[in-house]
Amino acid sequence: MAHEHPHDHSHDAHDKAAAHGHAGHHHPAPANFNRAFAIGIALNTGFVAVEAWYGWQINSLALLADAGHNLSDVAGLLLAWMAALAARLQPDARHTYGWQRASILAAFTNAVLLLVAMGSLGWEAFQRLGSPEPTQGWTIITVAAIGIVVNTATALLFLRGGEHDLNVRGAFLHMAADAVVSLGVVIGGALYLWQGWAWLDPVMSLGIAAVIVVGTWGLLRQSLHLLFDGVPEHVDLPAVQAWLAAQPRVARVDDLHVWAMSTTRVALTAHLVMPQGHPGDDFLREVSVGLHERFGIDHATLQTVTAPMLQHCHDPGRRAVG
Repeated sequence: MAHEHPHDHSHDAHDKAAAHGHAGHHHPAPANFNRAFAIGIALNTGFVAVEAWYGWQINSLALLADAGHNLSDVAGLLLAWMAALAARLQPDARHTYGWQRASILAAFTNAVLLLVAMGSLGWEAFQRLGSPEPTQGWTIITVAAIGIVVNTATALLFLRGGEHDLNVRGAFLHMAADAVVSLGVVIGGALYLWQGWAWLDPVMSLGIAAVIVVGTWGLLRQSLHLLFDGVPEHVDLPAVQAWLAAQPRVARVDDLHVWAMSTTRVALTAHLVMPQGHPGDDFLREVSVGLHERFGIDHATLQTVTAPMLQHCHDPGRRAVG
Protein backbone atom coordinates (compact mmCIF):
# COMPACT_ATOMS: atom_id res chain seq x y z
CA MET A 1 0.00 0.00 0.00
CA ALA A 2 1.36 3.40 -0.98
CA HIS A 3 2.59 5.58 1.84
CA GLU A 4 0.56 8.74 2.13
CA HIS A 5 0.86 11.91 4.10
CA PRO A 6 -2.34 13.94 4.18
CA HIS A 7 -1.76 17.60 4.79
CA ASP A 8 -4.10 20.54 4.90
CA HIS A 9 -2.23 23.83 4.59
CA SER A 10 -1.88 25.59 7.92
CA HIS A 11 -3.15 28.99 8.94
CA ASP A 12 0.47 30.12 8.87
CA ALA A 13 0.61 29.38 5.17
CA HIS A 14 -2.57 31.28 4.54
CA ASP A 15 -1.34 34.24 6.57
CA LYS A 16 1.94 34.21 4.68
CA ALA A 17 0.02 34.22 1.42
CA ALA A 18 -2.13 37.11 2.54
CA ALA A 19 0.97 39.13 3.38
CA HIS A 20 2.36 38.83 -0.15
CA GLY A 21 1.31 40.88 -3.17
CA HIS A 22 -1.84 39.72 -4.94
CA ALA A 23 -1.25 40.84 -8.53
CA GLY A 24 -2.95 38.95 -11.30
CA HIS A 25 -5.66 37.02 -9.50
CA HIS A 26 -9.10 37.21 -7.96
CA HIS A 27 -9.02 39.39 -4.83
CA PRO A 28 -11.46 38.90 -1.96
CA ALA A 29 -14.16 41.55 -1.77
CA PRO A 30 -14.64 43.73 1.28
CA ALA A 31 -16.37 41.52 3.81
CA ASN A 32 -18.87 43.96 5.29
CA PHE A 33 -21.59 45.53 3.14
CA ASN A 34 -24.13 45.85 5.96
CA ARG A 35 -24.41 49.61 5.59
CA ALA A 36 -24.80 49.39 1.82
CA PHE A 37 -27.55 46.77 2.09
CA ALA A 38 -29.42 48.71 4.80
CA ILE A 39 -29.34 51.98 2.86
CA GLY A 40 -30.23 50.29 -0.42
CA ILE A 41 -33.21 48.45 1.04
CA ALA A 42 -34.54 51.56 2.80
CA LEU A 43 -34.21 53.80 -0.27
CA ASN A 44 -35.79 51.31 -2.65
CA THR A 45 -38.65 50.38 -0.33
CA GLY A 46 -39.62 54.04 -0.06
CA PHE A 47 -39.33 54.54 -3.80
CA VAL A 48 -41.48 51.47 -4.56
CA ALA A 49 -44.31 52.96 -2.50
CA VAL A 50 -44.08 56.32 -4.28
CA GLU A 51 -43.81 54.81 -7.75
CA ALA A 52 -46.66 52.34 -7.27
CA TRP A 53 -48.95 55.08 -5.96
CA TYR A 54 -48.38 57.41 -8.89
CA GLY A 55 -48.46 54.57 -11.41
CA TRP A 56 -51.86 53.56 -10.13
CA GLN A 57 -53.09 57.17 -10.09
CA ILE A 58 -52.19 57.90 -13.73
CA ASN A 59 -52.60 54.35 -15.10
CA SER A 60 -49.00 54.09 -16.31
CA LEU A 61 -47.82 50.56 -17.15
CA ALA A 62 -44.21 51.71 -17.19
CA LEU A 63 -44.38 53.08 -13.63
CA LEU A 64 -46.35 50.12 -12.26
CA ALA A 65 -44.04 47.62 -13.93
CA ASP A 66 -40.98 49.47 -12.69
CA ALA A 67 -42.43 49.52 -9.17
CA GLY A 68 -42.95 45.76 -9.31
CA HIS A 69 -39.42 45.31 -10.59
CA ASN A 70 -38.05 47.48 -7.78
CA LEU A 71 -40.01 45.43 -5.27
CA SER A 72 -38.35 42.25 -6.58
CA ASP A 73 -35.01 43.97 -6.19
CA VAL A 74 -35.75 44.81 -2.56
CA ALA A 75 -36.34 41.08 -2.03
CA GLY A 76 -33.11 40.39 -3.92
CA LEU A 77 -31.16 42.77 -1.70
CA LEU A 78 -32.61 41.09 1.39
CA LEU A 79 -31.52 37.69 0.08
CA ALA A 80 -28.04 38.97 -0.75
CA TRP A 81 -27.70 40.55 2.69
CA MET A 82 -28.79 37.38 4.46
CA ALA A 83 -26.32 35.39 2.36
CA ALA A 84 -23.49 37.78 3.20
CA LEU A 85 -24.30 37.43 6.91
CA ALA A 86 -24.59 33.64 6.62
CA ALA A 87 -21.17 33.45 4.97
CA ARG A 88 -19.65 35.01 8.08
CA LEU A 89 -20.98 32.26 10.36
CA GLN A 90 -18.28 30.04 11.81
CA PRO A 91 -17.99 26.39 10.67
CA ASP A 92 -19.26 23.74 13.06
CA ALA A 93 -19.40 19.97 13.34
CA ARG A 94 -22.31 19.76 10.89
CA HIS A 95 -21.18 22.45 8.42
CA THR A 96 -17.41 22.19 8.25
CA TYR A 97 -17.17 24.88 5.56
CA GLY A 98 -19.68 27.10 7.32
CA TRP A 99 -22.43 28.73 5.25
CA GLN A 100 -20.25 30.34 2.62
CA ARG A 101 -22.14 28.80 -0.29
CA ALA A 102 -25.18 30.88 0.66
CA SER A 103 -23.57 33.75 -1.26
CA ILE A 104 -23.58 31.67 -4.48
CA LEU A 105 -27.19 30.63 -3.91
CA ALA A 106 -28.20 34.26 -3.35
CA ALA A 107 -26.49 35.34 -6.59
CA PHE A 108 -28.39 32.64 -8.48
CA THR A 109 -31.69 33.56 -6.82
CA ASN A 110 -31.17 37.23 -7.59
CA ALA A 111 -30.60 36.42 -11.25
CA VAL A 112 -33.75 34.28 -11.37
CA LEU A 113 -35.82 36.99 -9.66
CA LEU A 114 -34.62 39.59 -12.12
CA LEU A 115 -35.39 37.37 -15.13
CA VAL A 116 -38.86 36.54 -13.77
CA ALA A 117 -39.58 40.23 -13.14
CA MET A 118 -38.52 41.11 -16.68
CA GLY A 119 -40.59 38.25 -18.09
CA SER A 120 -43.67 39.56 -16.28
CA LEU A 121 -42.96 43.09 -17.45
CA GLY A 122 -42.54 41.93 -21.04
CA TRP A 123 -45.78 39.93 -20.98
CA GLU A 124 -47.80 42.84 -19.60
CA ALA A 125 -46.25 45.23 -22.12
CA PHE A 126 -47.04 42.85 -24.98
CA GLN A 127 -50.67 42.67 -23.90
CA ARG A 128 -50.88 46.46 -23.55
CA LEU A 129 -49.70 46.91 -27.16
CA GLY A 130 -53.13 45.80 -28.36
CA SER A 131 -54.88 48.58 -26.46
CA PRO A 132 -52.51 51.39 -25.47
CA GLU A 133 -53.92 53.85 -22.94
CA PRO A 134 -53.17 57.55 -22.42
CA THR A 135 -51.19 58.64 -19.39
CA GLN A 136 -49.52 61.73 -17.85
CA GLY A 137 -46.08 62.39 -19.27
CA TRP A 138 -44.78 64.88 -16.70
CA THR A 139 -45.70 62.67 -13.75
CA ILE A 140 -43.93 59.73 -15.39
CA ILE A 141 -40.81 61.80 -16.04
CA THR A 142 -40.65 63.19 -12.51
CA VAL A 143 -41.16 59.89 -10.69
CA ALA A 144 -38.81 57.98 -13.00
CA ALA A 145 -36.14 60.67 -12.61
CA ILE A 146 -36.27 60.14 -8.85
CA GLY A 147 -35.83 56.45 -9.56
CA ILE A 148 -32.65 57.13 -11.54
CA VAL A 149 -31.15 58.97 -8.57
CA VAL A 150 -32.20 56.34 -6.02
CA ASN A 151 -31.07 53.35 -8.07
CA THR A 152 -27.79 54.89 -9.20
CA ALA A 153 -26.92 55.86 -5.62
CA THR A 154 -27.70 52.33 -4.44
CA ALA A 155 -25.68 50.72 -7.25
CA LEU A 156 -22.66 52.85 -6.35
CA LEU A 157 -22.77 51.44 -2.81
CA PHE A 158 -21.93 48.01 -4.27
CA LEU A 159 -19.60 49.11 -7.05
CA ARG A 160 -16.33 48.47 -5.19
CA GLY A 161 -17.12 44.81 -4.52
CA GLY A 162 -18.85 43.85 -7.77
CA GLU A 163 -15.71 42.66 -9.56
CA HIS A 164 -14.71 40.17 -6.87
CA ASP A 165 -17.91 38.90 -5.25
CA LEU A 166 -20.66 37.36 -7.37
CA ASN A 167 -23.20 38.04 -4.64
CA VAL A 168 -22.32 41.75 -4.47
CA ARG A 169 -22.21 41.83 -8.27
CA GLY A 170 -25.77 40.54 -8.31
CA ALA A 171 -26.87 43.37 -6.02
CA PHE A 172 -25.01 45.90 -8.19
CA LEU A 173 -26.60 44.56 -11.39
CA HIS A 174 -30.04 44.74 -9.83
CA MET A 175 -29.62 48.40 -8.95
CA ALA A 176 -27.91 49.31 -12.22
CA ALA A 177 -30.72 47.59 -14.11
CA ASP A 178 -33.26 49.62 -12.15
CA ALA A 179 -31.48 52.83 -13.10
CA VAL A 180 -31.60 51.80 -16.78
CA VAL A 181 -35.31 51.00 -16.51
CA SER A 182 -36.00 54.38 -14.90
CA LEU A 183 -34.02 56.15 -17.62
CA GLY A 184 -36.07 54.37 -20.26
CA VAL A 185 -39.27 55.44 -18.53
CA VAL A 186 -38.09 59.08 -18.51
CA ILE A 187 -37.34 58.90 -22.23
CA GLY A 188 -40.70 57.31 -22.89
CA GLY A 189 -42.48 60.04 -20.91
CA ALA A 190 -40.66 62.77 -22.84
CA LEU A 191 -41.53 61.23 -26.21
CA TYR A 192 -45.13 60.82 -25.08
CA LEU A 193 -45.30 64.54 -24.29
CA TRP A 194 -43.71 65.36 -27.64
CA GLN A 195 -45.68 63.08 -29.96
CA GLY A 196 -48.57 61.73 -27.88
CA TRP A 197 -47.72 58.12 -28.76
CA ALA A 198 -49.70 55.98 -26.30
CA TRP A 199 -48.07 52.80 -27.69
CA LEU A 200 -44.63 54.04 -26.66
CA ASP A 201 -45.15 53.10 -23.00
CA PRO A 202 -45.40 49.30 -23.62
CA VAL A 203 -42.79 49.37 -26.41
CA MET A 204 -40.22 51.00 -24.14
CA SER A 205 -41.03 48.42 -21.46
CA LEU A 206 -40.34 45.58 -23.91
CA GLY A 207 -37.04 47.09 -25.02
CA ILE A 208 -35.82 47.65 -21.47
CA ALA A 209 -36.78 44.11 -20.46
CA ALA A 210 -34.78 42.68 -23.36
CA VAL A 211 -31.67 44.69 -22.46
CA ILE A 212 -31.81 43.60 -18.80
CA VAL A 213 -32.35 39.93 -19.69
CA VAL A 214 -29.22 39.97 -21.85
CA GLY A 215 -27.21 41.60 -19.05
CA THR A 216 -28.48 39.20 -16.39
CA TRP A 217 -27.93 35.99 -18.33
CA GLY A 218 -24.21 35.96 -17.54
CA LEU A 219 -24.88 36.21 -13.80
CA LEU A 220 -27.37 33.33 -13.99
CA ARG A 221 -24.97 31.16 -15.99
CA GLN A 222 -21.99 31.83 -13.73
CA SER A 223 -23.84 31.34 -10.44
CA LEU A 224 -25.42 28.10 -11.71
CA HIS A 225 -21.96 26.92 -12.78
CA LEU A 226 -20.61 27.52 -9.26
CA LEU A 227 -23.60 25.86 -7.60
CA PHE A 228 -22.62 22.64 -9.39
CA ASP A 229 -19.00 22.93 -8.21
CA GLY A 230 -17.74 24.26 -11.52
CA VAL A 231 -14.22 25.66 -11.68
CA PRO A 232 -14.44 29.45 -11.14
CA GLU A 233 -13.92 31.38 -14.36
CA HIS A 234 -10.81 33.17 -13.13
CA VAL A 235 -9.01 29.86 -12.40
CA ASP A 236 -7.10 28.26 -15.31
CA LEU A 237 -7.26 24.59 -14.29
CA PRO A 238 -4.67 23.29 -16.81
CA ALA A 239 -2.29 26.03 -15.63
CA VAL A 240 -2.83 25.03 -11.99
CA GLN A 241 -2.19 21.39 -12.86
CA ALA A 242 0.95 22.21 -14.83
CA TRP A 243 2.31 24.47 -12.07
CA LEU A 244 1.80 21.81 -9.39
CA ALA A 245 3.41 19.14 -11.56
CA ALA A 246 6.42 21.42 -12.14
CA GLN A 247 7.24 21.62 -8.44
CA PRO A 248 10.44 19.90 -7.26
CA ARG A 249 10.17 16.10 -6.82
CA VAL A 250 6.54 15.99 -8.05
CA ALA A 251 6.19 13.21 -10.63
CA ARG A 252 2.54 13.82 -11.44
CA VAL A 253 -0.68 15.34 -10.11
CA ASP A 254 -3.74 13.19 -9.47
CA ASP A 255 -7.27 13.76 -8.20
CA LEU A 256 -7.14 17.53 -8.79
CA HIS A 257 -10.36 19.37 -7.95
CA VAL A 258 -11.06 23.11 -7.80
CA TRP A 259 -14.38 24.62 -6.77
CA ALA A 260 -15.92 27.72 -5.21
CA MET A 261 -16.63 27.68 -1.49
CA SER A 262 -18.36 31.05 -1.84
CA THR A 263 -18.48 33.92 -4.29
CA THR A 264 -15.06 35.05 -3.03
CA ARG A 265 -13.23 31.91 -1.81
CA VAL A 266 -11.85 29.03 -3.88
CA ALA A 267 -10.80 25.58 -2.65
CA LEU A 268 -8.48 22.94 -4.13
CA THR A 269 -7.66 19.33 -3.36
CA ALA A 270 -4.98 17.27 -5.09
CA HIS A 271 -2.68 14.26 -4.76
CA LEU A 272 0.96 15.04 -5.42
CA VAL A 273 2.77 11.86 -6.49
CA MET A 274 6.27 12.16 -5.00
CA PRO A 275 8.21 8.83 -5.24
CA GLN A 276 11.00 10.14 -3.01
CA GLY A 277 8.61 10.63 -0.13
CA HIS A 278 7.10 13.52 1.78
CA PRO A 279 9.32 16.62 1.42
CA GLY A 280 8.28 18.34 4.64
CA ASP A 281 5.79 20.95 5.76
CA ASP A 282 7.79 23.86 4.37
CA PHE A 283 7.30 22.53 0.83
CA LEU A 284 3.54 22.24 1.27
CA ARG A 285 3.39 25.66 2.87
CA GLU A 286 5.24 27.22 -0.09
CA VAL A 287 2.96 25.47 -2.58
CA SER A 288 -0.09 26.80 -0.72
CA VAL A 289 1.35 30.32 -0.87
CA GLY A 290 2.00 29.93 -4.60
CA LEU A 291 -1.55 28.72 -5.28
CA HIS A 292 -2.91 31.74 -3.44
CA GLU A 293 -0.68 34.27 -5.16
CA ARG A 294 -0.83 32.85 -8.69
CA PHE A 295 -4.39 31.56 -8.92
CA GLY A 296 -6.36 33.12 -6.04
CA ILE A 297 -6.95 29.73 -4.40
CA ASP A 298 -7.56 30.35 -0.70
CA HIS A 299 -8.01 26.87 0.74
CA ALA A 300 -5.65 24.18 -0.59
CA THR A 301 -5.61 20.60 0.71
CA LEU A 302 -2.58 18.75 -0.64
CA GLN A 303 -1.92 15.05 -0.09
CA THR A 304 1.49 13.56 -0.92
CA VAL A 305 1.74 9.91 -2.02
CA THR A 306 4.74 7.86 -3.16
CA ALA A 307 2.75 6.10 -5.91
CA PRO A 308 -0.51 6.83 -7.74
CA MET A 309 -3.58 5.83 -5.78
CA LEU A 310 -6.66 4.13 -7.23
CA GLN A 311 -8.95 6.60 -8.98
CA HIS A 312 -12.63 6.48 -8.11
CA CYS A 313 -13.83 9.40 -10.20
CA HIS A 314 -13.07 11.22 -13.42
CA ASP A 315 -9.95 13.22 -12.69
CA PRO A 316 -8.74 16.07 -14.91
CA GLY A 317 -5.37 15.82 -13.19
CA ARG A 318 -4.94 12.07 -13.65
CA ARG A 319 -2.48 12.29 -16.50
CA ALA A 320 1.16 12.96 -15.83
CA VAL A 321 2.21 16.53 -16.57
CA GLY A 322 5.73 17.58 -17.46
